[in-house]
Amino acid sequence: MLAAIASCASPAGALVKPPHLHAKAAIVIESESGDALLRRHADKRRPIASTTKLMTALLTLERGSLRERLTVPHYRAGPGESTIGLHPGEHLTVRDLLRALLLPSANDAAATLAQGVAGSRRSFVRAMNRRARRLHLSHTHYASPVGLDDRRNYSSASDLVALARVDLGNRFFAATVKRTHATLRSGRHRRQIVNRNRLVAAHHWITGVKTGHTRAAGFCLVGSATRHGVTVLSAVLGDPSEATRDADTLALLRYGLRSYRHAVLVPAGRMLAQARARGGDGKKVALVTASRASGELRRGTRPVISVAAPRALNAPLAAGTRVGTVTVRVAGRVIARVPLVTARRLTRIGTVERVRRALAGPIGIGALAFVAGGSLLVAMHRRRRLRTERRRRQGRVGAA
Repeated sequence: MLAAIASCASPAGALVKPPHLHAKAAIVIESESGDALLRRHADKRRPIASTTKLMTALLTLERGSLRERLTVPHYRAGPGESTIGLHPGEHLTVRDLLRALLLPSANDAAATLAQGVAGSRRSFVRAMNRRARRLHLSHTHYASPVGLDDRRNYSSASDLVALARVDLGNRFFAATVKRTHATLRSGRHRRQIVNRNRLVAAHHWITGVKTGHTRAAGFCLVGSATRHGVTVLSAVLGDPSEATRDADTLALLRYGLRSYRHAVLVPAGRMLAQARARGGDGKKVALVTASRASGELRRGTRPVISVAAPRALNAPLAAGTRVGTVTVRVAGRVIARVPLVTARRLTRIGTVERVRRALAGPIGIGALAFVAGGSLLVAMHRRRRLRTERRRRQGRVGAA
């Protein structure tokens, strides 16, 4: 295989200045790659309040059906807890309970989901911790599906954005957290609920994700935003007020969006290599990209394209056959791979046909002319020799 390396230049653009933050821990990442733009104590374990419900939602979505109806258990809410006033014995759909969990952050909805999905709150919490381990959330441990202050309930800014990336892969979750309000139609009566994340209503490009607040955790918010094909995720923990939490989140998301641009890394159908056709017509065949590769580039970086392809191919071979790979890297990290395929069909040609084609070409015509000329010279030489021999014989006869 031939490995050819090419540098593909991209406009660097002006680097964006990182924002000043009030949060005790923070992070912002590009969603597709997970590349972190800014980290502040991002791996430190901290109380996380209702951002705990990101895992509650994930387990519910993975284990339950949105149409299933769950029975509300008895839940005694403490002072200041967020609830939607569910009554023991009510039956609500998982869809409505998740909306109540994610928008107004209802603790009674969290308790209902935990018991309905796992049979008991304790079993659900064990499942939460097992799922955290499988996701490699190494700074995370859960003590409840709700997120009330408990020294055994903690996570980190980096783990929270990693978890949010997984959650947002679910269509229902992604559609829910960017809603400003919703109507719950199951249960004893209809309920109107409002998203506690006020940034979603204030800025159309903000698409979620989850707020949280307790005395120990301070004000927390996991945020997401999308603009011009670029999606970034942020987390702020331990902000002193709701206003600073929102301001920090806005600053992080704007910083992330301005630091990236969506770009076509490799267009479809671009010829990046050639190969000789063995057993064919002898002409080289173009090797082209089978599809387009696009992605998010941090401003100031340049993608590097490497091509792995053979020097020669054996005919016959159909057009569009994959014969190599194009790899795109940024800062040593692979961000895209595209198949390299043959641009035309390679037909195997037999010996007789190769000779015929060779003779039909300029070289073949020249060779034939050379052979014909040589044959003519030989014939003329033989004729002169025969004439000379005949004269000698006649001379000998006359002398006798």
